Amino acid sequence: MDFIGTQKKVKTQTPASTKLTQAPKAKATSISELIRQKAVSLGIQPGQMNKVELIHSIQRAEGNTACFGTSNGRCPYTDCCFMADCLKV
Repeated sequence: MDFIGTQKKVKTQTPASTKLTQAPKAKATSISELIRQKAVSLGIQPGQMNKVELIHSIQRAEGNTACFGTSNGRCPYTDCCFMADCLKV
């Protein structure tokens, strides 16, 4: 029962269209972690190898020339997944 002069509190709801919904952010994976995962998938134990040693091990395991970082800006292996990074070294 309401008394004269008092107001009822009315709950208002925000329409669903105005609510911000965000999907949970995916955990970022570094390039180094992807290289380690690739090495492990090939049966290589990364241990304390640095990036160049690890990539050379991957290249040998795949039957390729272990040439990462030795191209001096010129590389004939255009289908190599490490090429862009290799040319920066």
